[in-house]
Amino acid sequence: MTDGAAMQAAIGIIGGSGVSGFDGLEEVERRKVATPFGDPSDEFVGGRYEGRQVWFLSRHGKDHSILPTEVNHRANFWALRSLGVRWVICATAVGSLKEEYPPRSVVLPDQYFDRTSQRIDHTFFGEGIVAHIGFAEPISFGLRSILAEAGRAEGANLHDGGTYVCMDGPAFSTKAESHYYRHFGFDIIGMTNLPEAKLAREAEIALATLGMVTDYDCWREGEEAVETSTVVAHLAANAELSARIIKRAIAMIPTEPGWPEHRALDAAIFTPRSAWPAETIEKLAPILGERS
Repeated sequence: MTDGAAMQAAIGIIGGSGVSGFDGLEEVERRKVATPFGDPSDEFVGGRYEGRQVWFLSRHGKDHSILPTEVNHRANFWALRSLGVRWVICATAVGSLKEEYPPRSVVLPDQYFDRTSQRIDHTFFGEGIVAHIGFAEPISFGLRSILAEAGRAEGANLHDGGTYVCMDGPAFSTKAESHYYRHFGFDIIGMTNLPEAKLAREAEIALATLGMVTDYDCWREGEEAVETSTVVAHLAANAELSARIIKRAIAMIPTEPGWPEHRALDAAIFTPRSAWPAETIEKLAPILGERS
């Protein structure tokens, strides 16, 4: 078992279908990672950019074949941590719940509201080890700040901060639901990013999200309700911008993990070390790091 803490601190990038790197990536390799939680969404594409090790993962797999509720987030993040990843940038399509966040703008959420009901993979823990992570501030402030600076430098219509509503899907919202979210002042809506944020925190990975707006959900009068064809068109337009932002951000990320998120388990594990089952220690070795 490889302990990611002993490897060079790497940067992970999670995106939608077709995420496989970008121009300028050197020493490119593809790696399949077996995990005790099953198979990750896809193979990982690794390489070096500006001297940094980067690993890419498409959360919906090859040809976008995995539903939001089918994404194996635990396998994805176990694998990322085993590869030495300590920072993750998530690029994700979102619907806008505010007039001032039009399609093709970028929102960097700092909060979540959980509307999921079918997810069982929000935690690595159990099977004899109990941990309760602090999650009041679910997004890495340091990494979000880097993305904000990089996004502005690339000319993005960028909004720093906001609440991401995470729903199961795969159907989009009803109008009643969309107006409900707006009533409470939420900002964007999507189907995948909250489990990623929770598991990143447990894995002591700093995570921040590029919310790439594709639609106005279905609340806006006079606007067509969100349809797949519309979303796909805006996704294509967003891809080039998100790549530019990520490339600029990589050079700004520290080389050594020293942020609060990188020690999130220090005060989170309730079960005494002496009571940890050996099989669970082995299963969670990349997550527990030197504690195992």
